[in-house]
Formats: sequence, C-alpha cells, structure tokens
Amino acid sequence: MTEAIEGQMMYDKKMLDELDFSKFESKFSPVITISNPGEGLRIRPLQCSDFSAGYIDLLGQLTSTGDISNEEFIDRFESMRSCPNTYYITVVEDITTGRIVGSASLVLEQKFIHKCALRGRVEDVVVSDQYRGRQLGKVLMATMVLLAEHLGVYKLTLDCRDHMVPFYQSFGYNKEHGNSNYMQIRFKS
Repeated sequence: MTEAIEGQMMYDKKMLDELDFSKFESKFSPVITISNPGEGLRIRPLQCSDFSAGYIDLLGQLTSTGDISNEEFIDRFESMRSCPNTYYITVVEDITTGRIVGSASLVLEQKFIHKCALRGRVEDVVVSDQYRGRQLGKVLMATMVLLAEHLGVYKLTLDCRDHMVPFYQSFGYNKEHGNSNYMQIRFKS
C-alpha cells in the first residue's frame, strides 16, 4: 500500500478543529476536549491504515465483524470515502501504542423533506474495555453531536440499549414516544 493511500482520512480533520466544544465542557470532570482527550490520546478521522491499528478488533468488542482482510478493509474504506459528505467515522487513538481505542460513526442521509435537508445517524459507538472510565464515550458522543450540528443536519438519531438511555439523554437526545429506544435530537433550522 502506498503512503498516499495509508494516510487517507475518511474526512477532513479540519472539521474537528472547527467544532465548539464549550457546549459540552460541563459534562467532563476532569475537563477533556476533542483537542485534548487525555494524555497520550488523540481524536481524528478514521484512516485507511487503521486496519493495522486494530480498528476491526475494536469493533469486535461491540458486535460480530467476521474475518476481514486488510484488502477488504481498504476496499470498503475507499468505497465509503468515495461518497462525499456521507461517512464521518471518528476514532480515538492511543498515540503511545498506535492502537485505535474508541470509535463512533456519523452517517448522513440526504432527504427531500425539510427543504432537502440532511438527517444524521450515530452508529457503532465503542470504547475499548481497557480504556473505559476515561470519558472517551462522552467525548465521542459530544463530537458526533457537534459534528452533526456543524454539518447542518435537521435531526440526529440513534438506537441504544435500555441502560444507555440516560447517557444519551445527557447529550440532548430524547426518546421517541412508543418507539423502543430510538432516540433523537432535533436541531433548529
């Protein structure tokens, strides 16, 4: 794999730098941010080279991934990346080990409703069991909400387990009445 392909990111990292994290600072004790998620950690878009950094292994802590080769990973990465303004997979990297230790995905859907608006969906939120308790799930969720708002979505949704409802509610999500654990945030248009 050439260096140019290895360094490719799912989306432009500058987008993360543009997010105003002050909206969520009060949720963190001690205070962490997108630019400072903890010692030895960084938040960035998924890279094409993250197969070797354990990205698929991390997803395996969330659900079944199957046996995926590096070539299959690269093909899927390139396929997703070739759909501009659709996939925003964000990871937490332990820069001391070079391993991916957290991840969340924001997927945008183009709509005709709401004046051709965008709907966002958060998927695949996971933090390595070795890194839990460091507020990384919180910083990933804050990042997803801020990124969705920055991209102009009218609604951000997710599905979650019963015990996670209060966690997501703390970031502004509301349960939709009568619809299991389907949660949403509606942004002002």
